Amino acid sequence: MSHATLKQLSDGLAAGKFSSVEVTQNFINKINNLNKSLNCFISVDEARSLTQARTADALRAAGRAQPLTGVPIAQKDIFCAQGWLTTCGSKMLSNFVSPYDAHVIERFNQTGAVNLGKTNMDEFAMGSSNETSFYGPVRNPWDRERVPGGSSGGSAAAVAARMAPAATGTDTGGSIRQPAALTGICGLKPTYGVVSRYGMIAFASSLDQGGPMAHTAEDMALMLNVMAGFDARDSTSLQRAATDYTADLARPLAGLRIGLPREFFAQGVSADVAKAVEAAIAEYKKLGCSVVDVNLPNMGLSVPVYYVLAPAEASSNLSRFDGVRYGYRARDYTNLTDLYQKTRAEGFGAEVKRRILIGTYVLSHGYYDAYYIRAQKLRRLIAQDFTNAFKQCDVMMGPTTPSTAFKLGEKSGDPVQMYLSDIYTIAVNLAGLPGMSIPCGFDGAGLPVGLQIIGDYFSEARMLNVAHRYQQVTDWHMRTPKDIGEGVSA
Repeated sequence: MSHATLKQLSDGLAAGKFSSVEVTQNFINKINNLNKSLNCFISVDEARSLTQARTADALRAAGRAQPLTGVPIAQKDIFCAQGWLTTCGSKMLSNFVSPYDAHVIERFNQTGAVNLGKTNMDEFAMGSSNETSFYGPVRNPWDRERVPGGSSGGSAAAVAARMAPAATGTDTGGSIRQPAALTGICGLKPTYGVVSRYGMIAFASSLDQGGPMAHTAEDMALMLNVMAGFDARDSTSLQRAATDYTADLARPLAGLRIGLPREFFAQGVSADVAKAVEAAIAEYKKLGCSVVDVNLPNMGLSVPVYYVLAPAEASSNLSRFDGVRYGYRARDYTNLTDLYQKTRAEGFGAEVKRRILIGTYVLSHGYYDAYYIRAQKLRRLIAQDFTNAFKQCDVMMGPTTPSTAFKLGEKSGDPVQMYLSDIYTIAVNLAGLPGMSIPCGFDGAGLPVGLQIIGDYFSEARMLNVAHRYQQVTDWHMRTPKDIGEGVSA
């Protein structure tokens, strides 16, 4: 049961093959068995999850079920969920029980899905390895001495280890796609504004976007049907006609033009990653697709641009954590200023402090024009590069990451090397485009490789179709790590 896809679980529940209580208990047992060694979950509430499962079974019995009614889904601990500890992976929120639901959580509750628990993550989504969490690092189920990627590493590892059939994630510079690639699952970052950010604890507001993480493109389509939608409480939420992302999954790919950005295949990508990606593109050619070379001349600027803009927004967003209204508060202080200083010094981790300092610096008088304004101008050029490239192709493809999963601690002492882990994903966020990662092979050490698919604005349905057709002729997405229970191993 734990190796079933979201669609298979949905169909099995509809056919009465098993109950939501049985499915939920199965995954809770899996969490109890594996979480000590993998550290994927921060919070699990068995009683609460089983209560939701019983409610879902009653809805099905009454004929009021929706596709995901009774299906358990793990939630990244960046989404506020009423009555649940919501920590954002930080000591600063280690005692915060949310009094309300994020829009995404509301949508899953309305469809009758079961909240399986809150997953571990890099502190305030700042990290590429899930090593900055106050609750300790998450371990990659393919090799427990390696990172799962970040910041949605807990969600990715939980899905890869079959501790959850699917999970939510958030992506600010690659934080869904990069961990999806490193753990051998699928992850989708929608077009900016498609999924509401209400109740999603902010890192960089002009970049953050929630999205699904699952085993298949079909499962992500089912999740996006729930997650996407206008929310008046989020001023950046887009009001658009509802889309059924499952409707065109089987559409033939004949005539599809795949753009290959030269910058994705330049020096820096490992030989094993390049080989797997090239094999995937060859498979797409068999499906009737054509290939065209495209240029993204300003992509090399995306990392420095990101690390000006994202910390600038973070320094503003994280100013709300002051020890006064909620969250952690320093015990000993002499006045209000001392309270602020000690609370933030004790409550934030090293990476969060680093980014706050960088962000405050680039926004300060005398540096705002030289750094922040210049970075915003370069961001526009990066977005224009994509607009020009999409005149020649329908989707773009390339590696999600320059290498497979690296060892725990390998890059934690060198922030620049850590930041370069997202070199192929960051530009997509700067442009506000949709991007996804799907498994496309393994390296010589048996570690997963991710294929990145980038689409034009609001082309999520087409991208899911492109991924689904590939998954009908390959099985990389169904491979299973060893030592997590029965399944098809790599």
